[in-house]
Amino acid sequence: MNILVNNLDELGIAAAQLIAFAGDRKIFLFNGEMGTGKTTFIKSICEYLGVKTTVSSPTFALINEYEYPSGLIYHFDCYRLKEDTEALDFGLEEYLSSGSYCFIEWPEKIAAYWPEKYVRVSINALNDRERSMSFELIG
Repeated sequence: MNILVNNLDELGIAAAQLIAFAGDRKIFLFNGEMGTGKTTFIKSICEYLGVKTTVSSPTFALINEYEYPSGLIYHFDCYRLKEDTEALDFGLEEYLSSGSYCFIEWPEKIAAYWPEKYVRVSINALNDRERSMSFELIG
């Protein structure tokens, strides 16, 4: 599925489309260059799902946890990982098998641990405001 987001106001619509497209899948791998809006889009998805607390980048914490009406959401930022085995140290496998939403930024850093089934979200900046997004079911 491909969509074009013309401005920040349209991210809520894109979030709803992504969650509907994903069906019962809960693991999302976000791809895109630095500054394309991965974290901003994840904030919109969390808002759509009903998260009431502040959603922020887990760049230094590596993982943030948010509550929403149906459970928990785990938001990972793997950018700072030096080795993929560091993901095992913070319990990646347990998070991925939890049945909770897992939103993973910079997933290429942990490619050895990707699950068989996930949703690939690719974001490309077309200019300062517009983003091209593609959603793909893998596995």
